[in-house]
Amino acid sequence: MAAPLNVAATADATSAPVRILLVDDQPGRLLTYRAILEPLGEHLVDASSGVEALGRLMEEDYALILLDVNMPGMDGFETASMIHQHPRFENTPIIFVTAVNVTDMDRLRGYKIGAVDYVMVPVIPEILRSKVMVLAELHRKRLELEAANAQLAAANLALHTEKARELAVLNESLRNANETLEIQNRVLQEEVAERTRVEQLLRGVGRRKDEFLATLAHELRNPLAPLQNALGVLRISKAVDPELLALMERQLALMVRLIDDLLDIARISQAKLTLRRQPTTLREIVESAVETARPVIEQGGHELVLDLPAQPVHLVADQARLSQVFANLLNNAAKYSEACGRIELRVRVQGDRAEVEVIDAGIGLDPSQAERIFEMFSQVETSVDRTHGGLGIGLTLVRRLAELHGGDVSVSSDGIGRGATFTVALPLGTSPGAQAPAAAAPDAFSDEVRRRVLVVDDNRDAADTLAMMVELLGHDVRRLYDPHLVLEEAATFAPEIVFLDVGMPGLSGYELAPQLRSVAGLDDVRIVAVTGWGQPEDRRRTREAGFDEHLVKPPMLDAIQRLCNAPAQACRSEGSHHG
Repeated sequence: MAAPLNVAATADATSAPVRILLVDDQPGRLLTYRAILEPLGEHLVDASSGVEALGRLMEEDYALILLDVNMPGMDGFETASMIHQHPRFENTPIIFVTAVNVTDMDRLRGYKIGAVDYVMVPVIPEILRSKVMVLAELHRKRLELEAANAQLAAANLALHTEKARELAVLNESLRNANETLEIQNRVLQEEVAERTRVEQLLRGVGRRKDEFLATLAHELRNPLAPLQNALGVLRISKAVDPELLALMERQLALMVRLIDDLLDIARISQAKLTLRRQPTTLREIVESAVETARPVIEQGGHELVLDLPAQPVHLVADQARLSQVFANLLNNAAKYSEACGRIELRVRVQGDRAEVEVIDAGIGLDPSQAERIFEMFSQVETSVDRTHGGLGIGLTLVRRLAELHGGDVSVSSDGIGRGATFTVALPLGTSPGAQAPAAAAPDAFSDEVRRRVLVVDDNRDAADTLAMMVELLGHDVRRLYDPHLVLEEAATFAPEIVFLDVGMPGLSGYELAPQLRSVAGLDDVRIVAVTGWGQPEDRRRTREAGFDEHLVKPPMLDAIQRLCNAPAQACRSEGSHHG
């Protein structure tokens, strides 16, 4: 009998301390690193040279490497290059430590050979700990996901084995069915009971998988929040090369999109995703999708050709969700095409349906892959896929969203290396009647106003980076890590805006928000929920608790700027809850 997937056991198996390699030719610095990092509870291993570090790596795997740049013999750059040339360690993150101000060329050289960050000597303990803590936690999450996938594979194998045994029993029973009617009836009853049990087991595994994906996506949002905030600070302060900053922002946006896809898949599987249908046109949907996918297309140097009908193609649909469908297909075409390729998007009307084709000249498919690529976590088995592949959920989301709209998705290809064509068919809607022009929205921005802003989050990195970003926007900011100190601070500081984490230990944001409203002089304070949970039920809870806005971690810079610049009455009158 197949054992059910145990998510708790998976988490326990990956909660042990991770190994961190400390490399420096100076014993005093190694002692300093140990003193700073030992409170984290991780397993610290020393190496006094690049050669010794390579030897350590051949013996054990490490979550990250803290590497001195200036060492005699083999320096940090040479050591890092040799480490990342080995396939086993090519993804191991490296933090360079240097006592000399590095030039932009040195930084670029470091990043090209795999460094994720630089730390200057003298080392600031809080900064080093926070960087190491984030990388160690990401390593643990990666191990946790690998362990969960292994358990899922084992569960599937056990189910297939069990099913094969059941079929063997059934065949044997059928061969002996002529002996007596009583034996035949008993075998049939056993078969029905066994099938029921297997179906219940499959439903249980599917439900636990969906719950795991939703929880994983939420937990991944929390470490992303300070990273997004820090990028916002760098964007405002112009402290980083714009190209490097744009690269980091693209990669972080990609990770956020993957997490959003995971959440959407889980919500669809649990029948919790509700479409917001309204009259729209296919042109509006396609233009929104192109805007979303444009960074990936431009990054690959691809040519995008649009072929849209001159007359509007009307639909009654959730515009945001269908835009997500075509953005995913465009991203997929860009990802699986060689640089400077050609991507086409064609729209045709066939009877009462609209057909949208996304055509690329990329790696193509063989017939056995055409249907499998729409399955969860499925990827095309090619060398290109190993370089550019993702989680394998984008096309699953495309199919399920299209089906929710009453449509379908298909793919065709002339073979490997000859490109692919994805076709989305959707039912047409009726042409809406003439509508009165919408009144112009009032200007909700006021760049000249300096706000008093209070940031509350028990995650110090998240609170500090968000506060820095708001402060650089020109506002007066205070931050708190303990929710029990908020009411006293609010009474003296009288904030106009409070960015409040929801899930804090001891006193949650749900409890704290109404208490803030009761503080004298804070009747009109704007309270913004900042949380890793973004489902409709979560937004309903924050709205009922008295929050004016709901921001899902990681919050975007433009959303923070909009909230800080909006007049005090704007958000209270709109009652908006944005993601």
